[in-house]
Amino acid sequence: MDNELEKEIIAFKMHLLPGKKHEYKTRHDEIWPELKTLLSEAGISDYSIFLDEETNILLGSYRASKNNQIKLLPHNPLMQKWWKFMADIMETNTDNEPLSTALKPMFYMK
Repeated sequence: MDNELEKEIIAFKMHLLPGKKHEYKTRHDEIWPELKTLLSEAGISDYSIFLDEETNILLGSYRASKNNQIKLLPHNPLMQKWWKFMADIMETNTDNEPLSTALKPMFYMK
């Protein structure tokens, strides 16, 4: 098992469509167990998403293991199915992948 110090913290932002806060929360409260397994097996842990209600910006962060397989996720049919499921409530690319912007680390306190 990876040591927490060997894991990189990844942060990003996405945009939720107006009026979709409740639906977004409901869908994530009922996240598919097989999707959680897929993300975990890809090397993702400690995954959190927060909402800025003034701007509808979602801030996500997770830890990525040193030998993660995150780059393979966009090609996985289950990931594509989840993106399609979520596409009606958030800004997405033409392939339904959420529009996201990587955030630059500026400070970390342990």
